[in-house]
Amino acid sequence: MNAKTLSLLDDISGSISIVGSMNADYTVTTKRLPQPGETITGGPLRILPGGKSGNQAAAAARIGAKVNMFGAVGSDSNADFLLAKLDDAGVDTSHIRHAEGASGTTVITVDANGENTIVYSAGSNASVDMAYIDSQKDVLLKSSVLGLCLESPIETVTATAKMCHDAGIKVLLNDSPFTDTLPQALIKYADILLVNEHEMAQLLNIAEPKNGDWLGMDWNYIARSMHDFGFKEAVVTLGGDGAVVLTGESTYHVDAAKIDAVDTTGCGDSFMGTLLAGLASGFTLSDSASLASYVAAYAATGYGAQASYGTSAQIKTFFAGSIDNS
Repeated sequence: MNAKTLSLLDDISGSISIVGSMNADYTVTTKRLPQPGETITGGPLRILPGGKSGNQAAAAARIGAKVNMFGAVGSDSNADFLLAKLDDAGVDTSHIRHAEGASGTTVITVDANGENTIVYSAGSNASVDMAYIDSQKDVLLKSSVLGLCLESPIETVTATAKMCHDAGIKVLLNDSPFTDTLPQALIKYADILLVNEHEMAQLLNIAEPKNGDWLGMDWNYIARSMHDFGFKEAVVTLGGDGAVVLTGESTYHVDAAKIDAVDTTGCGDSFMGTLLAGLASGFTLSDSASLASYVAAYAATGYGAQASYGTSAQIKTFFAGSIDNS
């Protein structure tokens, strides 16, 4: 980690489209996560803005990218809450659909070590169909990068990927919530895949290391396997061990920024948002992932998802005393 990587925050530009989910996160902190069938006492309930796609949009906009958000909120009070928070982050919310019924929600439990469990209820996110996407085509196709996850109907995700890929827009897919049965068309039209280490192992049917030593894995073999699966480029996040960028049959390890984690909720989404911002700015995938490690680490120092995301200035100030200027 060095000052050169962090200085990339000064050069964020370009336009991003993100199609997907927005959720109200109902979050409770506990000393430990409950076991099945167990009731434990938690702290005060916090209602925070979330949704994987909304989080990704907020993270990218906070560090200076131009972000257009596409998706649906409901007719409840959470809709105004979610839109206001995205507006505050600098996201263009003018293209978001308003549907009848509840907005998307998640129920999150966070333990004393910052680990979490999440239950997702789609709500209005389920109404993001291709008729809506087609109505937004002119705006979508003005972006240089498209971000997708799987909290929207898979048919819509796949068709949107094809639309943008065919128009020359780079498509970044976050296979989350994870499925190992991705449609072949989605694999074909997604240019880059983002997964964590456990998702990668399931997707490629590779055994996880018994000693937890992910860095000791044969990443050249994994890169070849990912290429054979259908993704020419991918990023695999490793939590405290950083990330590995897979390009063809080559690999590049990204160190993790060392911090004291408070809450890891939404850190993966901030990583994704930064990847999108970096790619839209013309950075390489490796440089984008290196920058994302900073942004995601900063997010882990605060509570919630969007509520913990920093601006470029905040992130640079936070790490100013610990970076290597070489």
